[in-house]
Amino acid sequence: MRDELSGPGVVDWLGAQYKTILTSAETGGAMSIVDSVSPAGSGPPRHVHEREDETFVLLSSECEFWLEGQTFRKRAGESVFVPRGREHTFRVVGGDPCRHLFILTPGGFERFFADMAQGGFRIPEDMQQIATCAARYSLRFTGPPLGAE
Repeated sequence: MRDELSGPGVVDWLGAQYKTILTSAETGGAMSIVDSVSPAGSGPPRHVHEREDETFVLLSSECEFWLEGQTFRKRAGESVFVPRGREHTFRVVGGDPCRHLFILTPGGFERFFADMAQGGFRIPEDMQQIATCAARYSLRFTGPPLGAE
């Protein structure tokens, strides 16, 4: 399995690639699945999804996760479930990019990544604009990325 996404529908934002492989429309809103490749050392600011449960399925490499004050690592072949309303983040550790799936229930959040890429938003420079857009997806940011404290 390659750690690079290609073809129609691939979204590049801040060095990460996202490709929705199952849309909310295809599941009647029940869920969506996004295939993603994140560069080594990358990860989002701490955040909360108010609407979706989020499952990470790691396909390559290793990530450090932070879930409401607990830090732990997962590697390829392992998964993490984050219930809606729980503060969390992750960071790719080691020298290799990490390919992983985001499974979101219910669906709809998958459009967030395209909105961010289309706006050309940067972290931390554009956090106010990012937060405004994120609110449309019931996402709120709560703190810095791992390693930025």
